[in-house]
Amino acid sequence: MNRLSLLFARRYLFSRKSHSVINIVSGVSAFAVSIPVAAMVILLSVFNGFENLIQSLYSTFDPDLVITPVQGKTFPEESLPADRLRAIEGVESVSYALEENALFEYRDRQYIGMMKGVDSLYGQVVPMDSIVTQGQYRLRLGDFQEACVGQGVAYALGIRASLNDPMAIYIPRRGNFSPLLPMSIYRRESVYPSGIFALDAESDGQYVFVSLDLAQRLLDLPAQASSIAVKLQPGTSAEVVQARLKAEVGPGFKVLSRYQQNESFYRIMMYEKWGIYFIILLVLVIASFSLVGSLVMLIIEKRKDTRTLVTMGASLSLIRRIFRYEGLLIYGIGSLFGLALGLLLAGLQQHFGWIGMGGSTFLVDAYPVEIRIGDLFWIVVTVGALSWLIATLTVRTMISPETIRPEEHDA
Repeated sequence: MNRLSLLFARRYLFSRKSHSVINIVSGVSAFAVSIPVAAMVILLSVFNGFENLIQSLYSTFDPDLVITPVQGKTFPEESLPADRLRAIEGVESVSYALEENALFEYRDRQYIGMMKGVDSLYGQVVPMDSIVTQGQYRLRLGDFQEACVGQGVAYALGIRASLNDPMAIYIPRRGNFSPLLPMSIYRRESVYPSGIFALDAESDGQYVFVSLDLAQRLLDLPAQASSIAVKLQPGTSAEVVQARLKAEVGPGFKVLSRYQQNESFYRIMMYEKWGIYFIILLVLVIASFSLVGSLVMLIIEKRKDTRTLVTMGASLSLIRRIFRYEGLLIYGIGSLFGLALGLLLAGLQQHFGWIGMGGSTFLVDAYPVEIRIGDLFWIVVTVGALSWLIATLTVRTMISPETIRPEEHDA
C-alpha cells in the first residue's frame, strides 16, 4: 500500500499531463523551504568556524590543565613541588604563576590591568612565542626586568617594543604605611617592554607578563603562587591526567581542564548556536505554510479522482497516505535542494574564502567555515519531523470520510 500511495503521489507531482497552477505553487513551496534550509547549513557552518577560531586562540593562551587553590588566592610553592607533579604519568611540564591587578604607567599614561608573574618554564607550557607580534617573549635580560605586554594594554599606554623607555608597575602595599607619605601606599617596580602579544580583546587588553620573582616581590608574597599551569605529553588524555592530578593534589586544590577554565564562555557559545538554530527553524516553519496551501489546493483539485479511488475500494488511510506523501515529496525536494545549495556555498567559502571580513584588524581575512556532520544530521531530522507533521495535520484536516464520499451523480 505504501508503494501504491507513493506511485500516486509521484504521478500527481511529476506527470506531464498534470502540469497546472498546482505544480507551479508546489515548486514555489519547495523553493520557499530550500532557502531557510540552506541558510541553516551556512549559518551553523560559519558559527562553527568562529567557534573553532576562538577555541584555537584560547588553546594558545590557556594551558592544558590549571591547578588552583580551593580557598584563598595563593598557596606556597613547596606545598606542590614541581618534581612531584612532573612525576605523574602524562605530565610533560609545569609552571608556577602569580597574578594580581596592577596599575601600569608608561611615560604620561596610566592603565589598570592584570600583572601575571610566571617562571622561566612558562614558555614551554604555553606557546607564547607564537602570539608575539612585536619584539620577543622575554622576561629578563641580565639584571634588567622585562615584560611582555598585551596588544590592548600597549595601545592604551603607547608602548612600542622598539622603544627602551621603562614601564612602571604599582601594587598596593600590604601591612602598615604612613598616611603622610602617599607614595608609601604602593610598591613600585620598573620593567622594560620586550615584546607585545596579540590574541583577543579580553586577553591582550588585560595581561602584562612579568617574571615570577618580580611579582612575588611586588606583592610581598615570597615563594607563593596563585596557579600552576600544566602541559600534557602529546597523545595523552586530558581527562585521565586530570583525574591523576586530582588524586595527587588532594581536596585543597582544583584541577581545571581547558574547557573548565572558560566554562561560561563555551556555554554562552553553545546557547548562541542553538539560538541561531531555533531562529532559523522559526523561519522554516513560517516558510512551510506555503506547503499547506499547496496541499490544500491539490486536495481540492483531485477531489474527483479521490472519489473515484474510493469507489474502486480505496480506504481513507490510503487516500490520506497519498497526499501525505505528496507533501513529503514537495518538502523533501526543497530540503534536498537547500542542503545541496548550503553545502556548496559553505564548501566554497571554506576552501576559497571568497567572502572577506571587510577589515584589516581581524585575525582572519575571510569568514571561517566548518561543516559538521552532526549539524547536518539535526537539520535533516528537524526538516523530516516538520514536514511529516505539517503534511499529516493538513491531510487529516482536509480529508475526512465526508469529503471523499462519492456523490450520487458520480456513482
